[in-house]
Amino acid sequence: MTTNAVTKDAATTETTALDAVMKPHHLIASDRVEGTTVRRPNGDKVGHIERLMIDKATGQVAYAILSFGGFLGLGSNLIPLPWASLTYDPELGAYQLDIDEAELKRAPSFMADKDFDWGDRTREEDLHRYYGMPPYWVGY
Repeated sequence: MTTNAVTKDAATTETTALDAVMKPHHLIASDRVEGTTVRRPNGDKVGHIERLMIDKATGQVAYAILSFGGFLGLGSNLIPLPWASLTYDPELGAYQLDIDEAELKRAPSFMADKDFDWGDRTREEDLHRYYGMPPYWVGY
């Protein structure tokens, strides 16, 4: 193989890899979801996604943890949202959550320095009941 052929192959591989990243598709890396803004349908910012919770057995995304309130990350509440409660708006580059301020303030939450008890199915059931959604482990 000549040097020109090797250079051409490398350029083709680089272009193909870039196309795969830039081309619209239905999958997204979890680190690109973390930090994404969450907005209401009217465009008002609610907060951002702090992390995702994934069912270890099925690989299904179960929850998005919304960072809400606080200042510069201090005093923020973390709100576990059923993943199905969010929709992605490509025009805004943000996830949408149809919930008003009062509902959000009453939502089950935990402080950033304390963790939610993910081993307690009763708490998860309460969480799904609050949002009026079936638990992810029983299907939609």
